[in-house]
Amino acid sequence: MPPFPLRYGAYVISLLGLAGSLLGAEEDPGWWWGVLGFGLLVALGSHDILQRRRTVSRNYPILAHLRYNLESFGPELRQYIIQPDNEAVPFSREQRRLVYQRAKDISDKRPFGSLCDMRTPGYEWMSPSLSPARIDDPDFRITIGAGRARPYRASVFNISAMSFGALSAHAISALNQGARLGGFYHDTGEGAISPHHRHGGDLVWEIGSGYFGCRDEQGRFDPERFREQATADTVKMIEIKLSQGAKPGHGGILPAAKVTAEIASTRGVTMGQDVVSPAAHSAFSTPRELIHFIRRLRELSGDKPVGIKLAIGHAWEWFALVKAMLEEDEAPDFVVVDGGEGGTGAAPLELTNRLGMPLTEALLLVHNTLVGAGLRERVSLGAAGKVISAFDLARAMALGADWCNAARGYMFALGCIQAQNCHTDRCPSGVATQDPLRGSRLDVEHKSRRVERFHANTLAALAEMLAAAGLSHPRELGPEHVMHRLSAHEVKSFDELYDILPPDELLNGGASRHPVFRDYWDLADPDHFDPPDALARRRHSKLV
Repeated sequence: MPPFPLRYGAYVISLLGLAGSLLGAEEDPGWWWGVLGFGLLVALGSHDILQRRRTVSRNYPILAHLRYNLESFGPELRQYIIQPDNEAVPFSREQRRLVYQRAKDISDKRPFGSLCDMRTPGYEWMSPSLSPARIDDPDFRITIGAGRARPYRASVFNISAMSFGALSAHAISALNQGARLGGFYHDTGEGAISPHHRHGGDLVWEIGSGYFGCRDEQGRFDPERFREQATADTVKMIEIKLSQGAKPGHGGILPAAKVTAEIASTRGVTMGQDVVSPAAHSAFSTPRELIHFIRRLRELSGDKPVGIKLAIGHAWEWFALVKAMLEEDEAPDFVVVDGGEGGTGAAPLELTNRLGMPLTEALLLVHNTLVGAGLRERVSLGAAGKVISAFDLARAMALGADWCNAARGYMFALGCIQAQNCHTDRCPSGVATQDPLRGSRLDVEHKSRRVERFHANTLAALAEMLAAAGLSHPRELGPEHVMHRLSAHEVKSFDELYDILPPDELLNGGASRHPVFRDYWDLADPDHFDPPDALARRRHSKLV
């Protein structure tokens, strides 16, 4: 056996190499290069042995760094070499390639047939018709806030909430210019309306718990500051963010070091201080108070459509909000359902993976409740959460959505490569960074046209799918149009797979005939979000 563990081999060889190079340097100056190289390795190995934080480095001096380096670019190896074309983690190579091709306006056609295993449980498809329709104009539109003084004619595919601060200045500018060119809306995210949002694109101003852009010095809602911005012509709708699919019930903090003068001015905060987004709103705390806040924002904005965005958790909380709508005879003009599979710049792993209802179940619950409560004609319904292709749009609309929003899809259109470095400020494509040098490399004019083309070509693909199904507009989609494979021998349509409530079912005492509604509808209270008494008792004793 050698006089030292083999795992120290690289360190010992470096020591011997350094000694030999020093001896050789006495006769030939060229050996000093060996002294430099082996000296650096000896220094690294000595540091590994003497430091106390990394046991692997102490046991495997020098060699441990090979493991660390492989681990650091493991995601890239899997994404570009190992990962199959149709494995979505979170988005597959096939999905990303589709966006790139549509954004560049090059052919997205495929030869030879599908890569999908159509016999796998979970596979879904749309049913074609023997009597296809013809669609001449794929610019599908819906009206939101039809009873308002300033209703909005929205595209069925828009840019989801992403704040300035999460995305670079150039990325926000390109998205807004692309929205203007394509005639669709750009959700500001909760980081307020920045100068980079003001390139003429339609805006949906998202108001979060930090009230950025409309807050006083204590961080509370300021109605006059809100009025100043909400009445701008480019602001088409107001969206109150209750929660986010990727991290519901979670606040946030922007460290003081990242609060630049521009961000401080945009958000209405003090430069050099941490900026906190609380988990909950301070302007309301009950379902009824939320309805009153919606009414107030509508008045302050000049009667523009006002809605909410939420991730679904406890069913009774959503039911309580719907009951408040009924009792107050007032409802949001729209609800955007954010699925648990939605994206974020940074969130704790447990929140991203295990908190919040996925889009399918959440969208169906919200749609069913509004239908059963007789409110669906008054409240438009949007959906967000990993929507990227024409089929994703059609699928969500078959479950009840009027339109869809996408965030990461439009990031891909900007050039995002899914490096998943959004939280490190080292985004290689200049999209999700506040590094001025990295962000400035994103060409606004070029990328804005890519955003426009991705939107247009995706809607053109949706028109082709609808026409093949014998339909002329997404509003005609229903649960009967999408099929789901349960097993190798069983297939059901969404209409058969899911419980669909008839109109006014909840008003006519039909809650008992439907799961979830049977358990919680009658117990929900419009005056609070608290759980029913039986469930509340369980929080204090496991014996109940």
